Amino acid sequence: MSASVTTWAVGDYPAMARRLTPVAQVVVAAAAIRPDDRVVDLATGTGNAAILAAQRGARTVGVDLEPALLKLARQRAADEGLTVDWRVGDVCRLPVADDSADVVLSVFGVMYGADHDVAARELSRVCAPSGRVLLAAWTPGSLMPAMGQVVGGYLPPPPAASGPPSWWGDRDRVSRLLAAAHLSVTAAVVHRLDLTVPDVDAATSLLIDTAGHVVAERDRLMAEGRWDALRADMRSFVADRGTADSATFRLPLKYLLVTAAPVPGVTA
Repeated sequence: MSASVTTWAVGDYPAMARRLTPVAQVVVAAAAIRPDDRVVDLATGTGNAAILAAQRGARTVGVDLEPALLKLARQRAADEGLTVDWRVGDVCRLPVADDSADVVLSVFGVMYGADHDVAARELSRVCAPSGRVLLAAWTPGSLMPAMGQVVGGYLPPPPAASGPPSWWGDRDRVSRLLAAAHLSVTAAVVHRLDLTVPDVDAATSLLIDTAGHVVAERDRLMAEGRWDALRADMRSFVADRGTADSATFRLPLKYLLVTAAPVPGVTA
């Protein structure tokens, strides 16, 4: 992998991205993408949603802040013989023209924008007047946001942001956020994806090893004698959140899938 510019390329995030593919499948199916639709996938990561859109014949752009993840996405598309326009860019400053997308997608991506209001306006700006926007975001209190509370005391303060990412997974908050950007929510449905692993220890390792912002602090925490404490706290958290049967351990991930459309006659 090429040199990273964010912690998203530290650790093994692609392993988590592979497990999140079913969410991208749900989002792309809900978008009802047609051949030759112009699709933009924001914070595409390793390209899950963008590649699925391209498989449907869409003219697809995938945008991400992390070049190392885009390198993986580019290789995945090439391996399938797909054409996707991969661009380095921030969800708050998209390298995409006004009104240029029939479908705007983001699967656990735009929620991490530093300024929620600006990110929402960017969604609206690039979406064509007859287009649609589909966003997946973790719901407040669900596993991924709650994990942040567990590890937060071990990590440096997160980058300044206008609000927690899980606000995008709250029906009322995201509806108000998008309305201010002249996007009207037409559907908001909570979905669940289960992470299935052999046992609690495997689940703990998966969550830690795929979290770049945690892995990036491992050497420091080991030097401070705190790494084992972080792992122990995470293991307790995982054991409390998951369910086991004779062969597997399951962790439920809940997310909100929002569909929105530009308000007629209003310019973003």
